[in-house]
Formats: sequence, C-alpha cells, structure tokens
Amino acid sequence: MGTVIFDLDGTLADTSGDLIAAANRCFEEMGQAVRLDSAGDAHTAFRGARAMLGLGLRRAEAFDAALVEAWYPHLLSFYGEAIDLHTQLYPGAIEAVEALRSDGIRVGICTNKPAALAETLLARLGVRDLFGSMIGADTLAVRKPDPAPYVEAVARAGGDVARSLLVGDTETDRKTAAAAGVPCILVTFGPDGDGVRALDPEGLIGHFDALRAEVARVLG
Repeated sequence: MGTVIFDLDGTLADTSGDLIAAANRCFEEMGQAVRLDSAGDAHTAFRGARAMLGLGLRRAEAFDAALVEAWYPHLLSFYGEAIDLHTQLYPGAIEAVEALRSDGIRVGICTNKPAALAETLLARLGVRDLFGSMIGADTLAVRKPDPAPYVEAVARAGGDVARSLLVGDTETDRKTAAAAGVPCILVTFGPDGDGVRALDPEGLIGHFDALRAEVARVLG
C-alpha cells in the first residue's frame, strides 16, 4: 500500500485570490496605494504572506523588513476572516483523491500554510475528512523543504515513506521530496505552469484526471 501526500496551495486549491485580497487589505490599512494582482502575482501569493508584503512594499518603494514582520500577523488575520471567498479546488482534485483512496492509497497533506488556517480552509471546502493527515507550517519546528514535515505527514496517515510520493507545484515541493528521498509529481496547472518541467520531477500532470495513472506508474 502506498501513500500520497499533497501540497495544498497551488496544488489542491487555487487560494491566490483570497491570499492577495488579504495582502491588499494590509496595504490599504498602511495607506499605501500599491495593490497586488490576483492573476499576475499568484506565484508570489503561493510563496506566503511575507513574500506578498515584501513585493507590494518594494513596488511602493517602501520596503522595510520590520514593517513586513509587523504586518505579517495582520495579514494572517485578514486572510482568516475571508479564507474561502475566492478559493476553489482545482478541477478533478477531489475525484482524484477519492480514486486513490479506493485503490487503497493513503492520502495526507503537507503545507507551508499555518496549520490552523489550513484546517479551517479544508473544513470550509468540505474535504478535511478525505485526508488521513494534515501537517502545516507550524506543526513542527521546521517547514518544507525540510523533509521532517513530509515524513510526519506520511507517518500520521499510517504510511511508509519508502512507499510514498509528494504531489506539489513548486520548487519547494521538489526539494522536499528530494530531501526525503521520495518521488515527486508536479502539477502544470499551478502558477508556474509548464515551468515546473525544468525541475525534473519523477512525474507531471496537467489535470487531476491523470493523477491515478501517474501515481501507479511512479510508485510501481
């Protein structure tokens, strides 16, 4: 029996709209005219709250590391208030997870989103019960690309790292899988698109319809 661990943002769900809305509320509260774009800045949104704050402040020529840290908790708070206004699961995501489960595959989540926010989002989307584990950025003392959160996600799902793989969308996921010594399947419908091919993952999918067969091929 194998185990498949999923990244969340940019892999299972497009969360960029709500993340960027939270960042833009920060800029509004700061009195900065700059605003991030939900389409053009999606890649930065998936890198986290600090990355969004830094990008906006640099564009406003007002970057200050201390300012980023000061507004970081405010952004998380704003995001938590409207976490699922624009967020949508990618087409076929839940059907693909259910298909894996029907094949006897254990499934879990390993994300760099704070655990409480991830749990809230998954519950709001009505999919938390599908996953045997959920490891967030602050569940352990380290986060991806350190392999420990991935290993913990596999363990809590009841799986074996030696028979597992990671499904993600970024270089961070690729590095996490490599550090854990496991294969990685990257999605090409995330913000980096076909650019993830350059990361040389063990597998690629352009739609969740292809995941079941790709997992079978990669895990053997």
